[in-house]
Amino acid sequence: MRIAFVGESLIDFTAAGELAFQGHVGGAPTNSAVACARLGMPTGFVTQLSTDLFGDRLLAHLQANGIDTRFVLRSDAPSTLAFVERTPTSNRYAFYTQGTADTLWTPAELPGLPADCRWLQFGSISLLQEPAASRITEFVEAQRGRRMVLFDPNARPSLIPDLDAWRQRCARWLAAADLVKMSDEDAQLLAPDRPLAELAADCLGHGPKAVVITRGGEGATLFRPGAEPLALRPPPVHVADTIGAGDTFAAGLLVALLEREVDTADALAALPAAGWLAVLRFAGAAAALNCTREGANPPMRAEVDALLMQAS
Repeated sequence: MRIAFVGESLIDFTAAGELAFQGHVGGAPTNSAVACARLGMPTGFVTQLSTDLFGDRLLAHLQANGIDTRFVLRSDAPSTLAFVERTPTSNRYAFYTQGTADTLWTPAELPGLPADCRWLQFGSISLLQEPAASRITEFVEAQRGRRMVLFDPNARPSLIPDLDAWRQRCARWLAAADLVKMSDEDAQLLAPDRPLAELAADCLGHGPKAVVITRGGEGATLFRPGAEPLALRPPPVHVADTIGAGDTFAAGLLVALLEREVDTADALAALPAAGWLAVLRFAGAAAALNCTREGANPPMRAEVDALLMQAS
């Protein structure tokens, strides 16, 4: 296990017509974990799944993708469900999370990740539901000095009853992270109408060594202390669906960083611009390929390598 993810695992029902929905395995950390595994990196997952029919399907999906599930607990609470309606510019979500298995993740003892696990990613709606949100925060903070941490807010406004309180809690999550990846929609929610460079500078002030902000098809921009921003656009593809693109991008970041032996704060801070451009190019290609099919369906490593070779 080189990379671990903690958070929700759910079923996405995407609109296929008037009150017609197609189910897909989903949840941002789940999508990222699947993407990491398909990109060839040994991956583990930390969550609690229901024993209902959806939970069984979620567990089977994780295992079919070669993900280490030793830290997956089971519960007779129901599975989290999400319904997604596509719009011309983004996606509209309805979540059903009350009393669900992953939101009730509160192990008496925090999982002890193996020493060879060098990165942990957290974020998304798992941080919006108690009691799991507080326990995940404690788990992440316990990793300081043991492994690197990526924070991806991936917030859903419909699940945030108090935006000011959420923004205050973000300061704690930022302080626990070495690397932050967020979308421009997350940035707008965190600091409405502020320039991205200013928000990134604020995030860096909490402790992370780098912040990457994605802008959909416009690409991504990297911000680092004392360095000029680096921007890169993904290779052009025919877009069928954008669900899971950001999750796949985050996974691509971690895989590409680990392959460059970036697994300490010093190594992350020392990565030169050329290295970062290669990392962003890899992550962007993985995310672009995810967008060529319905639902969150991250690519295999060979597909990414082929696209990068074609684009070079």
